[in-house]
Amino acid sequence: MTIAPPLPTAPPAEKLTLAVVAGGLLALLLALADANPSRQRLWFYLAVALVSSGTLAWSWLKFGGRPAGVQHDNLWLRASTGRGAVAWVTGLVLTGFYVVLYWYSGDDGHGHFGPLNNLVHALDGFSQWLRARPADQWFLYGTFYTLAVLLMGGRALWKYRHSRYQLIRTASVMFFQLGFSFLIPGVLLFFQQPEFYFSYFWPLKYDYLFPGTVTSLLQNGGLGVFMVFWGAVMSLLATPVLTYFFGKRWYCSWVCGCGGLAETAGDPYRQLSDKSRAAWRWEVRLIYPILGLIVAITALLWVHFATGSTLLGEAGRVAAKWYGFAIGSVFSGVIGVGFYPIMGSRVWCRFGCPMAAYLGLLQKHFSRFRISTNGGQCISCGNCSNVCEMGIDVKQYAQRGEPIIRAACVGCGLCSTACPRGVLNLENGPREGRYQASPLIHADSLRILS
Repeated sequence: MTIAPPLPTAPPAEKLTLAVVAGGLLALLLALADANPSRQRLWFYLAVALVSSGTLAWSWLKFGGRPAGVQHDNLWLRASTGRGAVAWVTGLVLTGFYVVLYWYSGDDGHGHFGPLNNLVHALDGFSQWLRARPADQWFLYGTFYTLAVLLMGGRALWKYRHSRYQLIRTASVMFFQLGFSFLIPGVLLFFQQPEFYFSYFWPLKYDYLFPGTVTSLLQNGGLGVFMVFWGAVMSLLATPVLTYFFGKRWYCSWVCGCGGLAETAGDPYRQLSDKSRAAWRWEVRLIYPILGLIVAITALLWVHFATGSTLLGEAGRVAAKWYGFAIGSVFSGVIGVGFYPIMGSRVWCRFGCPMAAYLGLLQKHFSRFRISTNGGQCISCGNCSNVCEMGIDVKQYAQRGEPIIRAACVGCGLCSTACPRGVLNLENGPREGRYQASPLIHADSLRILS
């Protein structure tokens, strides 16, 4: 029987920065409740300033003042990161926000957006400046999403400052979220062009290769033609080529906004991913049928389009609509992010994302990428498995010196970063001998030097 030691108390400076964050959340509630438009904007931007400054200051105090390195101290003892009461409350709040955003915040035709109306209109000025149009619930969501990636990305930069790979990778997802997924789509709208996300591709952004979207873009002139060309080439040509050389990490851990949120805002929860074989079975049962479903829907819509829209009637449109509801909304949003504090940060990427399934098949069967292991150096500490957000029990591979070639692996590299012995190495080596284990060094062959 073991008795857990008491958790260390946070220093006064950290408590002060957390109080600033709490003040920002209170200001956000006041913006939500205040009926005066001027005060709404004041409360809203005060909330953004307090949450941003408090989060960045806390990150610096929490990680900048410690020796560099991955530290797992008390993760499973804290109520916020060990599925305690704080985690459940956080999950409930996130899930509730997504439910309200998706189904109770649509424009009623009079510029009213339900319970989030005050927050939406507090962003009207910024939206007019960036997009030349009033804000809507999706602009509010995009603002919150981008802010979360940037602020928690700052936390990750401090936390993993000892690893060049992690610094560059974190900066990359921050750059693509801010530039390609937030600013560029807004600027396109400002110039009366179609809103287009250059960092999302089919089958993740499934409607980009639907005949209706393609036809609409082609009618928009040269820029629309380029958007169709970009989407088709990135989905069908560049993705297989890049995955062959670099594995799925080039997208899932460096570019994708879903992965960007998981790697930054979801980093405190990465250890919660289920490593059991039962979880792996559910992963296979869900993610590949979802990929097959969107491939089938896309193919059927094109057949329907080629036959003069007479083959399927409304069936194709209804199927696409229900896919968008069940997978695009419920799975990727409500469950995929709302369940971070309970199931880990890659619930959507692991169990539901069709792009991850597509990339995973390429990575496992056709890529040069692998994580090599040196079993002779492994001390079975379990740090690698603990930080794997995709539910891979990395330690089991490391102990045997077997390379990790899994469809699920997103190449985040945290297993290698967390290893105290340098056992794990991310490689883009030749395919020859890709599955060959590293030779183990027997204890009898070692000479102990005094």
